[in-house]
Amino acid sequence: MNANQIINMVIRQVMRRLVNKGVDAGFEKVTGSAKNGRRARKAARTAQRLNR
Repeated sequence: MNANQIINMVIRQVMRRLVNKGVDAGFEKVTGSAKNGRRARKAARTAQRLNR
């Protein structure tokens, strides 16, 4: 392997990790994480009880 191939291999790995983190963060933002979902449902139930 020459230096160019090694550099390309390392850059591909770094870019793959960055893109995967970005995609994961985007999905969490759009769908809401499980923790935020539970909080939202709990807040909705509490609001319903208070409105009765």
